[in-house]
Amino acid sequence: MSSFLDPAILFFVFGVLAGSVRSNLEIPPQVSRFLALYLLMALGLKGGFALSKSGVTPEVIISLGCAVGLALVIPALSFILLRRIVSAYDATAIAATYGSVSAVTFITAVQYLEGRDVAFGGHMAAAMALMESPAIVLALVTANMLRQRAVAGGVASAPAGVAVLGTPSVPSVSLARVLHESLTDGAQLLLLGSMLVGLLSGEAGKSAMQPFSGDLFKGMLAFFLLDMGLLTARNLGQLKGKAPALLAYGVGAPLAHGTLALALAATVGMSVGNGALLAVLAASASYIAVPAVLRHALPEANASLYFGLSLGLTFPFNILLGIPLYVAAAERLLS
Repeated sequence: MSSFLDPAILFFVFGVLAGSVRSNLEIPPQVSRFLALYLLMALGLKGGFALSKSGVTPEVIISLGCAVGLALVIPALSFILLRRIVSAYDATAIAATYGSVSAVTFITAVQYLEGRDVAFGGHMAAAMALMESPAIVLALVTANMLRQRAVAGGVASAPAGVAVLGTPSVPSVSLARVLHESLTDGAQLLLLGSMLVGLLSGEAGKSAMQPFSGDLFKGMLAFFLLDMGLLTARNLGQLKGKAPALLAYGVGAPLAHGTLALALAATVGMSVGNGALLAVLAASASYIAVPAVLRHALPEANASLYFGLSLGLTFPFNILLGIPLYVAAAERLLS
């Protein structure tokens, strides 16, 4: 219950309520963008400072390997399940969304662990960066296979009004281009660059940046979660009329993915903090990076499905209930 009384979480709830009553409260997009960049920079610095102190240990390497493995397995398993519920293109898009990660969910979990004095490795921020792109790549490969199969078989497997590969309505998307954009994305580069700065500057850098990356962090997170609450409220309407099975997936998938991550963490002997963060990453879903790519790379998919589910249902579930649940499970399983 104490997690609900955290100021940052309360501001998220307040944002949802304000948006639900159609208040004109609004965070300017430029401010929202600045808050997101600040949080990524502060998180990267924290991770770099921690890595500078601990060094690259076997647990660091194992944790990063587990993160990449989950980033490949989760979207593949999700596609197999979702294909029974929705079309192949929609299954591909939703699987990619839930196979990637949410930086805000991760940052909120970091703050939650720090509030409970649970130690974790700074390298988990790098794990978050590594888990963002594999699902996008798998989605593009799967989509191209579906289009080629439709052309070869002469079957109009795409939704009505949407042409298959090679027609003007479906733009040709280069895998190399998407990979380049994913790996050079400004937010991801800022996170990794900040980690490098923290790693190189060490304790001296930590002391110098404490007023910026430490003292301001909680307030900035609360402000950003207020904005996310408003955004969540605006997207709740997209869930109306959706199949019960999809709504169940929006809650069941993060629980299943988090459980899979915790089982993997227990198998390789990860610490409580690192295991909890791995579970949070596995349980989260992308609502910024992946939807932005899919809108152009996979126009056959229904954007209201993957965007509405991830932001309207899974994100608030993880922020309000999931994070405390994953941390409690990690403490019980990995202690």
